[in-house]
Amino acid sequence: MAQVLRPETGELEVRIQARPETVFEFFTDPEKMKRWKGSSAELDPRPGGTYRVGGIAGGATVVGEFVEIDPPNHLVFTWGWEGDEDVPPGSSTVEVTLTRDGDATVLHLVHRDLPAGQGARQMEGWEHFVPRLVEAAAGGDPGPDPWSM
Repeated sequence: MAQVLRPETGELEVRIQARPETVFEFFTDPEKMKRWKGSSAELDPRPGGTYRVGGIAGGATVVGEFVEIDPPNHLVFTWGWEGDEDVPPGSSTVEVTLTRDGDATVLHLVHRDLPAGQGARQMEGWEHFVPRLVEAAAGGDPGPDPWSM
């Protein structure tokens, strides 16, 4: 399955050559998060726990909190940018569903509750970072993030 992107609904779907347990850790373990997105991560994967990833796209920081955690199948966290009036911290919601597909995982991501005109901007970011996740979760090295340079 190739990456499927639906910017109009804030959805992205991709198959990852790793088990759901492995992929899930890349959303909840700070060291694994930094392999595909950001240069710093503070993650407390429990309802109400911190979701904070810095050094994204030229140094920006995304801030939110975990809302739902169902390892290794599903997680929901709020999302917004520190210092951004358009999408402030915690103002939108990201839902990730991981479905086993043999020895692989189908990741379905939905980014919702975005203000008008912000969907394409946020999906551009997911379209950049999810292929890095695909590589890292499968055991590869996505290399330095060109957006962080």
